[in-house]
Amino acid sequence: MRDGPVGSPGFDLIDDDGAFRRLVDRLRGARRYAVDTEFHRERTYFPQVAVVQLADEHGIAVVDALSVDLTPFADVLEGPGLAVMHAARQDLEVLERSCGTVPSRLVDTQIAAGFLGYTTPSLATLLERELGVRTAKADRLTDWLKRPLTPAQLEYAAADVAHLLELHDGLERRLKERGRTAWVDEACEEIRTEPRGPRDPDDAWRRIKEIRHLKGSSLSIAQAVAGWRERRAASSDLTPRFVMSDLGVVSVASSAPRSEDELRSLRGLDGRSLRNGTAEELLAIVDDARGRAPMRSTPNPVPELPAELRPALPLIAAWVSQQARDLDLETALLATRADLEALLRGAPDARLSTGWRAELVGEPIRRLLSGEAALVFERGRGLVLADQRHA
Repeated sequence: MRDGPVGSPGFDLIDDDGAFRRLVDRLRGARRYAVDTEFHRERTYFPQVAVVQLADEHGIAVVDALSVDLTPFADVLEGPGLAVMHAARQDLEVLERSCGTVPSRLVDTQIAAGFLGYTTPSLATLLERELGVRTAKADRLTDWLKRPLTPAQLEYAAADVAHLLELHDGLERRLKERGRTAWVDEACEEIRTEPRGPRDPDDAWRRIKEIRHLKGSSLSIAQAVAGWRERRAASSDLTPRFVMSDLGVVSVASSAPRSEDELRSLRGLDGRSLRNGTAEELLAIVDDARGRAPMRSTPNPVPELPAELRPALPLIAAWVSQQARDLDLETALLATRADLEALLRGAPDARLSTGWRAELVGEPIRRLLSGEAALVFERGRGLVLADQRHA
């Protein structure tokens, strides 16, 4: 354990397992703690964690994740303490990958700020506006996997958690004044519990734009090759494009090669894509998929949006956006277009059918659709939901 550079937020650099275990013992009893991570995934299928930043009422720690086994941190994550994070979605994936779990309780300051009128604010924006704290801009090209970490990198990493708890205090105070803490808790729980497992290989073909134009046997081969590429990428921890380019997948699907010479002549394939028996494996996949009917989309148990409701969707969306502005909420936190479509379709798990969203927009929309209310435009007020019974 070494002290941080002079002039930086006071922090400890943790780069051995003994020091990390002592830090975990301290945090295990914390009422709340701040967490952030630095990672790369440009060349890997899964995120490669390089640094974990932690803070509680006793101080700040920058953990060198390349020198320390992070798995003991699971005890803290699964404990009763509240994890304070900012823009937590990708960090949660990193923690689940490196520690096997995510926090049992979470507040995301970016989400919390959205309930106070901010629109997806950066941490730097929030710190400056809420606390008057200016932080150094991040170097997007910095290599967090290179060692030793530079003083500038350490200082930047520490700054990411140095003021998170204070920021949470201020946001929470204002949210309580407006009676919105329960809304924030629900929105943060949605992020905390959303699925983060590996992508389904059978759906990999949908992410390749050029495949959408293929039909018949060519589409069947494309689906099989894209699924094989996804599985190979996950097993070797490489991004799919390093296993085979999108162009290579489409070329194989369009040409349906029968020999290794034909395979090697295709655009988008190189020696790297076809070494170590890969060519034979690919030819077998092509042969198996040739003549087979393509996979079709799984039938959706939820009915399509009724045709008579489609013209109403833009109008309802405009009213929801106005409601969000009037309530000083980020629109996406109140209702996305997908949320509105799910409600209009009658989806049983529609977010707008339960909780605070149902009260603010779900129930008014139900009244609108049933004819109990109507949307009218009033000068100076915009769209207004008027009770039809008193019209």
